[in-house]
Amino acid sequence: MATQVDIAVSYDVSNEFFAVWLDRRMNYSCALFEGTDDLEVAQLNKLAYIHDAAHVEPDKPVLDIGCGWGANLRYLTEDRGVGDATGITLSSAQYEHLRRHPIRNATVQCVNYRDYQPERRFRAVISIGMFEHVASPEDTRTGRHLEIYRDYFRRAWTWTEPGSWFALQSVIAGSVKPRKLAHALELIWGSTTIFPNSMAPELGAICDSVAPYWEVVEVKTRREHYMRTADEWRKRLHAHENQIVERWGVERFREYDRYLAACVLAFENGYQALAQLSLRRVD
Repeated sequence: MATQVDIAVSYDVSNEFFAVWLDRRMNYSCALFEGTDDLEVAQLNKLAYIHDAAHVEPDKPVLDIGCGWGANLRYLTEDRGVGDATGITLSSAQYEHLRRHPIRNATVQCVNYRDYQPERRFRAVISIGMFEHVASPEDTRTGRHLEIYRDYFRRAWTWTEPGSWFALQSVIAGSVKPRKLAHALELIWGSTTIFPNSMAPELGAICDSVAPYWEVVEVKTRREHYMRTADEWRKRLHAHENQIVERWGVERFREYDRYLAACVLAFENGYQALAQLSLRRVD
């Protein structure tokens, strides 16, 4: 899996840098453009869908694996009245952001999920955009990824009580392989430069590895929605080009401009897709 050093490359660039071009709540994951063209509304749509897919109950504890800068935790506690939410992240920068901006009724730990030891069981689990970091390209090439994925779902099972649900959102491998060398090189560049040691899983690998701990109840694929999300991020990046270049340098701007363009390319052509799964605990 991705190490804390790898995660730092992906997320510890600068909290202020990401705040410039993400939405107001700093969701760094696919939005849901249903009935709207506004990124802010679309990100709320995503959070609402994930809330429902996890069957969250306001008076039951919820765990967010890979909580980022706290967008989902804040939505759960402030918008949906959840009284007990916990988030874990491996990014020290995200953790420091949450320490400086605490969320009422939410606690956060900076910890690898493999080392996480909760004090009590949860009734709902949510993970948005973290599963891509669970197995590395080398794990996948050597066939270890299914065992690693199954261990991930086993751990989530042990952290929950009977009757729990798990909402998982992840980038997945698309149904089309790039035939143009230039496209393939851009995908490789993005996956090694921006997200080292991360790997978008096959949807089938996820479905195979949830057993015997979870049952797949619903799957939604949102490829076009991630294309639109990345395109909106890139527009926001360009709208703040002068500010970004002045504060973080032209190379940082060019790096993320290239990365977001590669994202649009990947989702537009079907090289990558996005899956949202609603999983029910097998009791």
